[in-house]
Amino acid sequence: MRTCVRWWGRGGLPARSGVLLLLIPPFLLALQLLVVGPWLPRVTRVGVEEQEGGVAFSVISIEPEKNSRQRGFPSRGPGLEEEEEEVEVDDGGRREVARAFEDENEMHSRQMGPRTLEVQPWASDKPSFTAELNRIITYITRVQLNCSRVLSPGQAQASHPPADSPHWLLCAEDWLLPAADRPCVAYSFSMNGGDAEFLKTVSLLGCEVHSFDPSNSNASGGHLGNSLASNHGDGGVVSQHKMWLEWRAPRKRKHKTRGNLGSVSQTLADIMAALGHHTVHFLYADLLSAEWRVFQNWIELGSLQSVHHLVATVHLQWAGFEVGGTNEEVLRYWFSVLQGLQIYGLKLVHSSAGEGHSVLKQTLSNAHSSYTLSWVNTRH
Repeated sequence: MRTCVRWWGRGGLPARSGVLLLLIPPFLLALQLLVVGPWLPRVTRVGVEEQEGGVAFSVISIEPEKNSRQRGFPSRGPGLEEEEEEVEVDDGGRREVARAFEDENEMHSRQMGPRTLEVQPWASDKPSFTAELNRIITYITRVQLNCSRVLSPGQAQASHPPADSPHWLLCAEDWLLPAADRPCVAYSFSMNGGDAEFLKTVSLLGCEVHSFDPSNSNASGGHLGNSLASNHGDGGVVSQHKMWLEWRAPRKRKHKTRGNLGSVSQTLADIMAALGHHTVHFLYADLLSAEWRVFQNWIELGSLQSVHHLVATVHLQWAGFEVGGTNEEVLRYWFSVLQGLQIYGLKLVHSSAGEGHSVLKQTLSNAHSSYTLSWVNTRH
């Protein structure tokens, strides 16, 4: 210490000059900020907005915006509560966790849907049961695409349309059928055994066929994966599943893996993912009045772009599961759902009226209680 003091005092730099040298860099930096600072881009904190006289904090939510209830939309059923998302992975690796979150985010975007169901305008200037009913009956009984060759129930050979009106038809134009050297996939959702002829037809076509029925005691214990190993890719073999279609998109969902769903009720998108299918060439659905909400789910998730042929029975005797409102609103909602199917390219090729003449619990001579409709997706 003495040596240092002597050196500074005898011929070295004065002590005060050394202090000044130490202060010069901070001073230059402060000067630079004063001169250049105003020209730098302004940065504000997320969620904070500057206002005159103070700072105001804005709330930013990542939750999907809930649509206000509109007339004609289905009401939410009692006891349905939103739950938080849950991701379940088999191991704790960082890659698996990241992949799981990516899958959940992709699933969440599907839940929001590429489009939302758009409620169509009223059929007349004001709500009218007669006007709404006439519009929907006209729509479901008027063929939109004429097919010169068709597949009739129980038949695998294409022919001209039969003189009598069968229960359903599949359009057999060459550009609408899967190529012979490409895999063919068919799904059937039915609880009353009315799909027997459909299963026969698609089996004869050599499709990989999956039949879904929650009441089927011969199914594979409620899990899709239990029967996939013996049937995946086997043309003409019908795989039975104790499974049903879900129209809700609950937010609490576990990370799904191929071949394992672990529930007896799943959306079409989840079923296809578990089975490893990107396309369903033929789909049959008799959902016992749940079809309207299921159709809405398909519209909002974009599932219809993967379906080429659709045969479905629509029931008109009552509003349907989780569908509420006045009779006029229900009819308007049904028509909006059918319009949503058309937006995805589905064209009606056949319509068959069922028994009874009850529509929304009213007996009518110009309408039937149910209709089996056959569509083809013209975008494929």
